[in-house]
Formats: sequence, structure tokens, C-alpha cells
Amino acid sequence: MKITKTSAAVGVEIAGIDLRKLSDGDLSGVKQALAEHGVVFFRDQHLAPEEQLAFAEQMGEINVNRFFKSVEGHPQIAEVLKEPEQRANIGGGWHTDHSYDLEPAMGSMLYALEVPPTGGDTLFASMAAAYDALSDGFKKTIAGLSAVHSSRHVFGEQAVYSQGVSGRIGNAEAATQDAVHPVVIAHPVTARPLLYVNPGFTVKIDGWSRAESKALLDFLYAHASRPEFQMRFQWKPGSMAMWDNRATWHFALNDYHGHRRYLHRITLEGGPLAAAHAAA
Repeated sequence: MKITKTSAAVGVEIAGIDLRKLSDGDLSGVKQALAEHGVVFFRDQHLAPEEQLAFAEQMGEINVNRFFKSVEGHPQIAEVLKEPEQRANIGGGWHTDHSYDLEPAMGSMLYALEVPPTGGDTLFASMAAAYDALSDGFKKTIAGLSAVHSSRHVFGEQAVYSQGVSGRIGNAEAATQDAVHPVVIAHPVTARPLLYVNPGFTVKIDGWSRAESKALLDFLYAHASRPEFQMRFQWKPGSMAMWDNRATWHFALNDYHGHRRYLHRITLEGGPLAAAHAAA
């Protein structure tokens, strides 16, 4: 197993392993790399849906996504699909999967089946690096704050996003989740402090008005999306990315109109999040 960093801030590519037959040592190495680097990438895998699920089950308990259309015969696998005639894509903005849940998803796995000839890359950003780059004074300002996260404005019946990707997501009546999480969390494995707000699902600072929250959140969003905290992954058929939702943001670029992009996504269960200062 060979591990190569994909950027200074986030991500590693792991070569020399077949995800269909991992040794105990390889599995341990993958888990450690994910915890330390936020996202791991694999190339040239040849995984049937059953093999995708078998690998996921080695990483943790699977969460059945309640909004995405699933692969026929495999309710645990969600389709991430854009047809040539469609304009809106899935995941086209910075976000963290499932932050609207009381116990947010630990991770997500995305496996590429069909990709456009160019475009359709995914950006990832490190929330550990973003936190570390804040001044000590600002870190003190946000310590102890919590934020409200919601799915209503994204997956709900009146959401513009859900209308734009009609047929690819559903169950709008289930978009009633609101959750409160610390603005700075401790990573459950490494205890490293991480920013835990995101433009997709965070709606306000808990106990503040939306107007009061906007200035702080807009600053954090602009700060966390700086290029030096990012890396860009170019998909090929057989590529897999697995990311830690506690430690990263991601953004699926929508720059391949007229071409098909089709991937399988599996979500891994997480747990409650603790504030960084409380975990010390």
C-alpha cells in the first residue's frame, strides 16, 4: 500500500490495494489515513454494488439516505446522476453531508461509473487547516458557540434546489431535521479542532438572529474556502473518494453540460459531536 498526499492541506491517494480484498493491515491503514487527512482516494477499482457495500461495511455502519434516489435493488446505495439534458447537478456548492442530523454521518463514499470527458471534478477543503489558520483572538471568539443546521431549505417541498434536481431526490416531507452542533468540534479520533459550519446546511448561530449570524458565518465561509485549504479531484471510471464529513467540505463542479456523470454514493453512520474545548 502506497500513500501519497494530494495537497498540503487535505487528502491522500492510496495505491497498491484492491478494495475487494483488503488485509487487516490495509484496512487499518485506510482508516488511519482517513482520520488524519480528511479524504482518501483510490484509482482503478472494479467494484460491483455488492463489493462497494462490503467495503463500506468494513469502514462502519451504513446510513440509508432518505432523500436520494437509490440504485435499483440496493437501497443502501444512492445515485449521484446528471443526464446530458439536465442543467442542475447534485452537490454543486460547498457543503458537509448530513450536518442537519443530530448525529451527523461520519463519512461518505463515492464511486465513479461514468464521467464526462472533461469537467465534473470535486473540490475538497480541510476544516482542520481552516481552523488552524484563524487568529488566537478569533478562536476565542467562536469557542463555545453552536450553530443551527437544517435540511428544510435544501430538500424541503419549497426548496429551489430540490425542484432543480427533480426526479433525483425525493421525500421532501422528511426534510424536517434541525440540529445544533458546536461551531468548533473535536475530531472523534484525533481530537484535532475542526470548524463545523458549512454554507449548504448551516442557517444561523444558536441564540443569535439570522442577521447577526450572517456576518460571522459569511466570514467563516470565505475563510474556509480559501484555495490553500483545498484540493481538486479529477474522476475517472473506477475511481473512489471517501471523505470524513466531520473534517471536510466538498463541492461538485457543474461544468460538463451535455454529458452524463453517474456515481454511486454510500453514507456511513456517525455519532454525536463534542466541542473541541470540552473534549480536551
